[in-house]
Amino acid sequence: MQMHILRHHPEINLAVAQKTTQQQPTLPSFFQAKFPANSDRAQKITNAIAIFMALDMRPFSVVDNEGFKYLLSVLEPRYLLPSRAHFSQNVLPKLQEKMKAKVVEGLSTAESIAITTDGWTSRATDSYVTITAHYITGNWQIANHVLQTCPVYESHTSNHLSGILKEAVIDWKISRSNVPVPVTTDNARNIANAVEAAGFSPHIRCFAHTVNLAAQRGMGIHQMSRLLGRVRKVVTFFHRSTTAAAVLKEKQVMLQLPLHKLVQDVATRWNSSHDMLERYLEQQAAVFSADKSVKKNIKDIVTLSDDDVKLAEDMVQVLKPLKTVTTLISTEQIPTISVILPLKHRILASMKHSGSDSTVVKDIKAAIAHDFEDRCPDTDRALIQFLHMSTALDPRFKSLPFLDETTHDTIFKSLTERILDDCSQTVQEQSEIASSSSDCPPPAKRAPMAELFGDIFPIEQASSSSKSLSEVVDEEVQHYRAVQSLSVDSNPLVWWKDNQNQFPHLAKLAKSYLGIPATSVPSERVFSTAGDIVTAQRASLSPENVDMMVFLKKNFQLP
Repeated sequence: MQMHILRHHPEINLAVAQKTTQQQPTLPSFFQAKFPANSDRAQKITNAIAIFMALDMRPFSVVDNEGFKYLLSVLEPRYLLPSRAHFSQNVLPKLQEKMKAKVVEGLSTAESIAITTDGWTSRATDSYVTITAHYITGNWQIANHVLQTCPVYESHTSNHLSGILKEAVIDWKISRSNVPVPVTTDNARNIANAVEAAGFSPHIRCFAHTVNLAAQRGMGIHQMSRLLGRVRKVVTFFHRSTTAAAVLKEKQVMLQLPLHKLVQDVATRWNSSHDMLERYLEQQAAVFSADKSVKKNIKDIVTLSDDDVKLAEDMVQVLKPLKTVTTLISTEQIPTISVILPLKHRILASMKHSGSDSTVVKDIKAAIAHDFEDRCPDTDRALIQFLHMSTALDPRFKSLPFLDETTHDTIFKSLTERILDDCSQTVQEQSEIASSSSDCPPPAKRAPMAELFGDIFPIEQASSSSKSLSEVVDEEVQHYRAVQSLSVDSNPLVWWKDNQNQFPHLAKLAKSYLGIPATSVPSERVFSTAGDIVTAQRASLSPENVDMMVFLKKNFQLP
């Protein structure tokens, strides 16, 4: 080409005409360009990292870790990782605000909302109060939300706690007109007084905590305390001695016993004492057959008398109903207040004396029953009536076999009266709204079908003999009573979802009663999460950030 131009086109200057060849960018050079911070791709990755921090309880400093940076550089080289301050001060707070808006939107759809609350102190001696909300959705599912784990900088007096509760109810728009706010707490006196001072009702004392206190009272009997001390000494030795633990395992294999370790009890958890006795009895043969070289170092700790062993066996049987109740109410997905009275009746029935009970067993049973009745007295008529009505609205327990026929009739009569009161209040509110409106809507335009046939086929007016609301509600309640009870292991909310059209008035009432938790376990579980978050941070974490991380951990759901 050059020779052709030189020969036939001498007027062309090749030095001027020659242009620099542009090279196409290579893939490595293309990926070196970083995303702008405000680009959609960068914001999605940043939000995903914030969600990772919240759900997996990762510290803010994870973005400074070399391994994490390398992982991101391999996954997306064009992403520029923000600083930890950007996440803690901007990204996570915005995510919290967005999640709060969703929670408030869900709460706004509930006809009635119940709350639970409890207090906790972290290892850094920061004090917190957690509040959770619970309600039944339109699809008959129980919704649970952790509203706040707010720091408390003042003394936990009833006045201060009542102020926190009232402020939370206002901030989260929980209160409803003519609908009380039920609160479930533990048995502490200050929180009980705080609920009363705040004007919330009914106040439900955590049933699991009540069972725990009653069981501890029974195990405080001298003979029982002595037995637990001796068994605890044996368990402690096998936990601390590696030689003894190895010998015990050999004996378990030889005696074909389960390869279970002995259980060490915890003072604040009575059920751990039950588990310790039960496991000791299971492994008793292996403990007694331990090698002499081990026995000579522990003196009298394995020489439990026959009376001690018999007492341990009796106590496992006495405490078994309490253990079953505690496990049920702490793990049940629907621990509503409708189970309180049936469980109370079952516990008190199991604590009645039998002819084969020894004197010690009788004393322990009496101590448990007396403490339980003191904490769940029948003298609080308003609360007992509320619990009775909630039990009657649970299709599993509506037969109320532990009550006499007169009380049974009174409870269902109260349900009828409650429905009529609610209906009258609704009618009054509607009339007030109608009277307050000065603009009357124009008459509706008749449809073509109505124009043609309205005079020929008029709508039949209801006769004067039509049933009143009172009669309709009474028939509905009687029909509900006659329906076969649901099996105790079934889900009552599924039953109500399938039968709400058949019992519309009772279904509306059931949605209010069956959404109230029987325990404050939802609040207590938050503290375990909060402690894990504080530990995961491995650095000082402000109480406000603890609240933010707990809120996101407990409420955020992945799509």
